[in-house]
Amino acid sequence: MSTTTTSYAAGPAGVSKHAESPLPTTATVPSRIPGERPRTGVTFARLVHVELRKMLDTRAGRWLVIGIGAVIATALVILFFNNGGQHSFEDYLQATTMPQAIILPVVGILAVTSEWSQRTGLVTFGLEPRRGRVAWAKLVAALLVGVGALVLSFVLAVVAHQAAITFRGIEGDWSIAGLTLLGASLYVLLGLAQGVGFGMLFKNTPAAVVVYFVLPTAWSILGSLVSWVGDVGRWLDLNRTMQPLFEGSLTTEQWARLGTSVGLWVVLPLAVGIWRLTRAEVK
Repeated sequence: MSTTTTSYAAGPAGVSKHAESPLPTTATVPSRIPGERPRTGVTFARLVHVELRKMLDTRAGRWLVIGIGAVIATALVILFFNNGGQHSFEDYLQATTMPQAIILPVVGILAVTSEWSQRTGLVTFGLEPRRGRVAWAKLVAALLVGVGALVLSFVLAVVAHQAAITFRGIEGDWSIAGLTLLGASLYVLLGLAQGVGFGMLFKNTPAAVVVYFVLPTAWSILGSLVSWVGDVGRWLDLNRTMQPLFEGSLTTEQWARLGTSVGLWVVLPLAVGIWRLTRAEVK
């Protein structure tokens, strides 16, 4: 069966006349795409895997990792030749963890802000509309990067200290306090979590990076100049509250101070950042 449409064409004397052309009324239905239909959404493990690739398999992330490696290599070489290489394993471990604790949080910031600065949020939240799961996947991926960095720093410290014993003839000192090891681990992991929180909070790379580095430093400087700020800083300055961990002893009050500062600088930015991430307009 067919139907006709009427069109108008000008005749020789300028008088329009009807022209009829048949059009089919039936349309071809595309065939069913072969294969099994998905029955579940994107798994959380896959989301974490994707966020790990975003952190490390990008130009910015790759150069940050290269920069961290260069700083660590320089620090180990200095320790190896300085003072005849006579340094403890704890000194070598500190040389490998401190650069990571300072620079790795920027990787966490970029993992969040890239969704907005590079406009990939439409793809990310289109494939996984549940933004809360994406936010938690970013945090878990950042912590996994931190765990991997800690393992690598431990291995590098062992190799460097053993090399100093073998080639420099120093006396080995493998002793390290458990709280010191815990402090180094928390310093790296909390920094990464804080970076992710600041990234979610600001959704802008320059703003998040500047505030992450400047605000704690400004707080410490202000605390040294103003007495009442210094008293408050004993509870709210994360650098000061973590210092007893590296000294190898923590009292009950010091644990309370550490928990308070972590709540202010890590938990609060994460909570507010996740709330903003789930409600921000994606463009």
